[in-house]
Amino acid sequence: MTEAQWLAGTDPAPMLEFLRGKASSRKLRLLCVTCCHLIWPRLLDKRSRKAVAAAEQYADGLVAEQGLKAAWDAARQAARKSRPSRRRAKYRQVSTPEWDAVSAATADDSLVEYFAPEAVQAVLEAGDPEEPPPPLCPFIRDIFGNPLRPVAADPRWLTSTAVALAQTIYGDRAFDRLPILADALEDAGCDDYDVLGHLRGEGPHVRGCWALDLVLGKG
Repeated sequence: MTEAQWLAGTDPAPMLEFLRGKASSRKLRLLCVTCCHLIWPRLLDKRSRKAVAAAEQYADGLVAEQGLKAAWDAARQAARKSRPSRRRAKYRQVSTPEWDAVSAATADDSLVEYFAPEAVQAVLEAGDPEEPPPPLCPFIRDIFGNPLRPVAADPRWLTSTAVALAQTIYGDRAFDRLPILADALEDAGCDDYDVLGHLRGEGPHVRGCWALDLVLGKG
């Protein structure tokens, strides 16, 4: 994949294939969590929604592996009440697009890379036939940035003001404040066009945003 293809691509499949073996399980899990939020109204059982929350907390080290597994088990019980799917014969009795997304988000670290494309596919399948699914590639670019031109943070950018602001934005999901973070970084000497441009861009921005993670030291 070329840089131009990555930046302009509209098909998530080759982007995910390009990321295979390059992306962290945390980033991939947060992509799956994002997919779940994109079909949130279809997650009618609170156990499924709690599983998504647990997956996000696990990505940030706030839930242990045992808690993630318990959330998966509870969501699987919820999925048993849903319609069967022809996809994934192994889980045919419980599989729906919604379950596929939740299952991917709560997968073991060693499996989340394998299941991430299924979470993306779940968004494509779960949409209203009369409404096209949301474009997923902008979310992939928000989380993974440009893997063909990675950016390293200059320690001089990471002032106490910038880091504290980034922590607040991340914790509160206050992504509307990202341009303020860009200003703080610029005041600290950051002149990287990709970082500043992304933080000041319209988004979408979600947990795992590469530029925000850069300031927070998250991978």
